[in-house]
Amino acid sequence: MNTSPVSYSIRIVLCILFVFFALSPVKQAYPSEYAVPNDGSPYTNLKDVPVGGIVHVPTGIRLSSGDLIDVVSGARVIYVGETHDNVSAHRVQLEIIRALEERFPGQISVGMEMFRRSAQTQLDAWAKGLLPSREFKSLFHENWGPGYNLYAPIFDFLKERNVPLIGLKASRETEDHFRKDEMGDYPEMDFNDVYHRAYSMSTFGGHTEKVEKPYRMLTLWEESMARTVSDFLRNDRTGQKKLIVLAGGFHVQYGFGIPKRAFRRIAHAYSIVLPTVVEVPEEIKEGREMEIEHVSIPLYAADYLWKVDYELLPDKRIRLGVMLKEEEAGLRVRGVGDDSPAQRAGIKEDDLLTEVDGKPLAVVPDLADYLQTKSSGDAVRLKLLRAGKIEEVTAILSQATPAE
Repeated sequence: MNTSPVSYSIRIVLCILFVFFALSPVKQAYPSEYAVPNDGSPYTNLKDVPVGGIVHVPTGIRLSSGDLIDVVSGARVIYVGETHDNVSAHRVQLEIIRALEERFPGQISVGMEMFRRSAQTQLDAWAKGLLPSREFKSLFHENWGPGYNLYAPIFDFLKERNVPLIGLKASRETEDHFRKDEMGDYPEMDFNDVYHRAYSMSTFGGHTEKVEKPYRMLTLWEESMARTVSDFLRNDRTGQKKLIVLAGGFHVQYGFGIPKRAFRRIAHAYSIVLPTVVEVPEEIKEGREMEIEHVSIPLYAADYLWKVDYELLPDKRIRLGVMLKEEEAGLRVRGVGDDSPAQRAGIKEDDLLTEVDGKPLAVVPDLADYLQTKSSGDAVRLKLLRAGKIEEVTAILSQATPAE
């Protein structure tokens, strides 16, 4: 996986920040002397709304999911935010996609932060059935990183209904040029939104030169995604199709991220739906809360808040204990962990793994995803090529420790 460690760190911080601000009361008014209460809803405190409840933020009126689809149907762009690791948020996204596709068959496209603009040719091939699933999984890992299974139900539905999938983010090359202050194909950028800047800077540690760079990168991400949205709206081939944008809640909350930046480029009707967590369970709070100076924002958090639980995928973390490199004929073993299931099975460095339990191995996610369907103590059969000879070994799996 080629994800930049810096970019990945910023993404994790933004994910945590979105949860943090959604859970926390406003303390100090900045840069205005007031702020919208109740997590951005002036009339309704989400703590009083049952899980699954939907609130129209400007009025506080509660809606059914059918009502929500009725009112967002008039928009060309529907932004649905997320906390990246929250299964409940992705379930809401799929429900909205399914309802809008059923109401407007063949007139829906989905744009995702998880794919780059440079991946569009491959995404188009996937939509036409010309990109094998294993290569699509690899594309996801290259563009985003771990977490494919969180989005798998969405991908399955898009594939089933032939819904076009659009990559929103800038290419890695563009990001690299921008990071080095080199010439590049950059979108028009606005660094001067007072509320966006104050809100973002509080995340990165204050208004100092040190945090200006991550703020500029954040702006590049959002402006690139906004440019992709505006390109969709201007494209004659899309006609009056609707675009559903799936992105981190930070990028759509309060509207000053992607929505405002896209609207600046081309005026259009849009709606923001925000799956919102009110309370994080005690057992998963660690690493999901931050001590940050609060910023009061005199803006609605979204058009609609959809209250959800914080639900994680089961973290089996089943391990084999190998470092792998993808090659044309399989997965090359670049290292074997001490006292690992792989070492105990007799797997050696430079072996070429070709199958697991009869399933071919073409990309690392093939093996990683398959292992997570197993439990500690399960046995898997691995076919490998060693010194020109095909061999088969059996590994007894174990659970990774937190350090692994």
